[in-house]
Amino acid sequence: MIIEVAREKRSGLSSLYSNIESAIVQSCLQGHMGHAWADDADNPTCSRIMVGDITFIAGCPDSPAAMELVLHIPSWFRSEELYIVPETARWDGLIESCYRGRCYKLQRYAFRHETDGFDREKLAGLMASLPVGYKIRLIDEKWYEEIMKHEWSRDLCSQFKSAEDYVKRGLGFCVIHDGQVVAGASSYALYNDGIEIQIDTREDHRRKGLAAACGAALILECLKRGIYPGWDAANMESVRLAEKLGYRLKGPYYTWAVKMN
Repeated sequence: MIIEVAREKRSGLSSLYSNIESAIVQSCLQGHMGHAWADDADNPTCSRIMVGDITFIAGCPDSPAAMELVLHIPSWFRSEELYIVPETARWDGLIESCYRGRCYKLQRYAFRHETDGFDREKLAGLMASLPVGYKIRLIDEKWYEEIMKHEWSRDLCSQFKSAEDYVKRGLGFCVIHDGQVVAGASSYALYNDGIEIQIDTREDHRRKGLAAACGAALILECLKRGIYPGWDAANMESVRLAEKLGYRLKGPYYTWAVKMN
């Protein structure tokens, strides 16, 4: 049997995730965001943490509670796909057997956790390189509400409960054109010392340098505040953007994608 672990007890799960370097993991374990489950809050043998549509599973896949942990879908979950990142390949067989016929592997890319690759002058130049008619704005209550209206941009702010919550705890910038949000870079997740960056551009405004400009703005603001701007890439386009902004690739890893319908 698994239980949901209260925010104040999540630190007790930390030993199971010691081999995973992820802002999302830290965000959940530190009680900032998401949900956590385990077979035992005080002496866990296996655990699962979840922020948005991303879940990390760690511990012993041979535990009596492991299958229940893998199969558990919270009643509030509405995304079309669930992404499962296993601590080790030992979980693969169980994940595949639980979701046979509706799961597949995806490759993602991790980056080194370091700041010496960021060139502040170059980042400032990227910010200033926006085409005529485009402006960068800090995401406030007004732009939060606009961002949450549209499917393409919702992930920029979706892990925050409200505009007030975002302004209090989140951080991000958006690009405005003709009074509309057309791109953004924001904190998908946050933890004590940093954030996980989410970047999106409306399809009809791509290939104009908007993602690089608002990404540069967010990185510079993070450096100014002494927090780390974490980056994780789903594809090579995101890898190339990250490297343009000053990140250095650590290497690929994989995640399981599970179709919900």
